[in-house]
Amino acid sequence: MNDLAPTAEERAGLAAYRRFSRPEWAALRANTPLSLSTRDIDSLRGVAEELSLSEVVDIFLPLSRLLNLQVAAARGLGVVQDTFLGRPAALPPYIIGIAGSVAVGKSTFARVLQAILARWPDHPKVALITTDGFLYPTAVLESRGLMQRKGFPESYDLRRMISFLAAVKAGEPEVPAPVYSHLTYDIVPGKTQVVRRPDILIFEGLNVLQHSAGAPLLASDFFDFSVYVDAEEAHIAEWYRQRFLLLQRTAFQQPESYFRRYKDLPREEALSVATRIWEQINLPNLRENIQYTRERARLVLRKGADHRVQEIRLRRM
Repeated sequence: MNDLAPTAEERAGLAAYRRFSRPEWAALRANTPLSLSTRDIDSLRGVAEELSLSEVVDIFLPLSRLLNLQVAAARGLGVVQDTFLGRPAALPPYIIGIAGSVAVGKSTFARVLQAILARWPDHPKVALITTDGFLYPTAVLESRGLMQRKGFPESYDLRRMISFLAAVKAGEPEVPAPVYSHLTYDIVPGKTQVVRRPDILIFEGLNVLQHSAGAPLLASDFFDFSVYVDAEEAHIAEWYRQRFLLLQRTAFQQPESYFRRYKDLPREEALSVATRIWEQINLPNLRENIQYTRERARLVLRKGADHRVQEIRLRRM
């Protein structure tokens, strides 16, 4: 018997999706124009991550076309309901959730998607919020003994996160979100990012598709569409290590960096530290709390070792 054969549950999950190779997906671009310049693409590239013109053309343009159609359809349904209720038509923000592991490329993906969607004339106001801002401050995490569990579900202020999403979806004119600094590894005191009735909100983070036992509302309850960025664990681990080495030469050198203590480590020692952090924190979080949410996403993008998307799975309606 083949131990690697998919289980019945896994087969059922796969059957729920339509699967596309990269060329098949790229063909769905149709006549969607390329609205980003080479300079735009360079500015959107993440730390230690490649972002090529072909990736934008083959992956993001078909996705932007799909989402443009989805937004139009959602607005049409909203008008139907408002007509039924006898009230003026309202256009609540279309919310897109983006999930996946640390170091898999979610942040770059979210920035590129924001830039492309904002160039469609039907929805020029596209906001991007990350769940990092809803982490508890370092002082709170330390008092609760959770610094080694940062990024796990219990390290987030989920009540505040849900309240934020509910207010945005309800069309509140201004909704503040906390701001997180990756340099200081903490919430920035007194600083907020204000969301002002966007056409589309992109909400990106590790935990956006997670469920919580007994919780009356989940973050995903407010999503109109969701994406899971996927890759082999071994690839993500290597991306994490390479990112750590790059940050060691750049951000870690700054006096206010939380990780400044690592700035002068020899390469092999730095790789050892990065591997330890990955294996003790990020990998367990991926396996326990993130990976299972992949089957809850509307779209799954599977990357290869070169960070290029190789397979796309779109959930059947």
